[in-house]
Amino acid sequence: MATRHVESFDRLYVGGEWVPAEGTLTVRDLADGGTFATVGAASAEQADAALTAAERGAEAMRESTIVQRAEWLAAIADGIEARRDRLADTIVREAGKPIASARNEVDAATERFRRAVEEARSLQGEYREGTTEGHEGWRALVKPVPVGTVLCIAPYNYPLATTALQVAPALAAGNSVVLKPASQTPVSARLLAEIVEEVGLPDGALNYVSGRSSEVGDELVSDARVDAIAMTGSSGAGEHVARASGMVHLHMELGGNAPAVVFPDADVEAAAAACAKGSLKYAGQRCSAVSRALVHEDVHDGLAARVDAAMDDWQLGDLFDEGTALGPLIDESQAEWVEELVEDAVARGATLVRGGERDGAHFEPTLLTNVPHDARIVHEEQFGPVVALVPFADEAEALALANGGDLALDAAVFTSDYDRALRVAERVDAGAVRINGAPSHGLGDIPFGGEKASGIGREGLGVTIESFVQTKSIVL
Repeated sequence: MATRHVESFDRLYVGGEWVPAEGTLTVRDLADGGTFATVGAASAEQADAALTAAERGAEAMRESTIVQRAEWLAAIADGIEARRDRLADTIVREAGKPIASARNEVDAATERFRRAVEEARSLQGEYREGTTEGHEGWRALVKPVPVGTVLCIAPYNYPLATTALQVAPALAAGNSVVLKPASQTPVSARLLAEIVEEVGLPDGALNYVSGRSSEVGDELVSDARVDAIAMTGSSGAGEHVARASGMVHLHMELGGNAPAVVFPDADVEAAAAACAKGSLKYAGQRCSAVSRALVHEDVHDGLAARVDAAMDDWQLGDLFDEGTALGPLIDESQAEWVEELVEDAVARGATLVRGGERDGAHFEPTLLTNVPHDARIVHEEQFGPVVALVPFADEAEALALANGGDLALDAAVFTSDYDRALRVAERVDAGAVRINGAPSHGLGDIPFGGEKASGIGREGLGVTIESFVQTKSIVL
């Protein structure tokens, strides 16, 4: 495993210039346990300066042409691709993601900026005529216009790919951006800001403001100069932002507790593989992770045995080893949270088949069976490498369990009955339901987003941009 010196990124990118930050963040190296980097932490005054710069940048972006924006986006994609190894190394170290998964994330970010070129070119207005009595002579140009300044609040689990899904469409629509990365993973966004600088967008078009949410978060989200907020994060943080933000466009993908409902006529082998991968990929730190598998009592034990076998392929290891599938959690407090949920389930009667041990930020891949319905892990977002099997007796009970909480982002249904698959998929509270496969957002070809406390709006290629434009009718 390679080690490296501690890197220093003490500057913010504001108004087209790199300015010294007034504070410092320390980013842990999750690959070797040391310190990866020190990063500038903005003060409230510097957050205010970024908003002022973005306000000026919004004016310049509003005057830019679609052709210009398409060229900028393509150049950013080229810049990400040229730094693939550097960015992948960064994601491994600051996010604790295995190298193969980190490379995939960089590729996804590249593709999202390339697809944003198409989104920019799709922003075409229309000509309309009045069709009601008294308006027969009316003619109008109906055109999409940028909202102004978009505040992008990125998560730690996909520090580059999710940032791309927020920033690329915001720029494609002709907006300026203030980018606030997660405090645990700010370096990926810092490198993206360097790429943007080289491309030559108007000053203030993109502003990079790393820092602690407790110090600059409310300063950013509550400011009247922010016209839209794109956020990926927990439901609690999303609710706080929504309450503090006021009259702005909100675009939020928040917490998930995805149920995978496995019926007795399912392909149990395939369902087991999907549940294992859906629960353990990136150590379960995904809002679309399979957080609980609701399994019909007739196939519960058979599915448990197959999941147990599938988990042999998910072991902790050197993050730079191509064969490593599982890494640490983002920090020790997250591992403690997962441990708390596992201990609660066992105390209430669940069987611990494997795993359950914590070592710092590392948590063993864990299998729980016969998890009782009142266990906290059935209702709360875990964000950990735990496969929790919850038995049910019939379809009605499965739906009651699936819909029993306030999180409704993703779900999965495993069955060979076509009618049942569609019936259950339509009745499960979730923004997206996958049939006979684990939930996955991919690049975003298919819109995704949550219901209830899991978000506002939909993300994806072609739909995210709709949140960053508004319609203006010019009546002739």
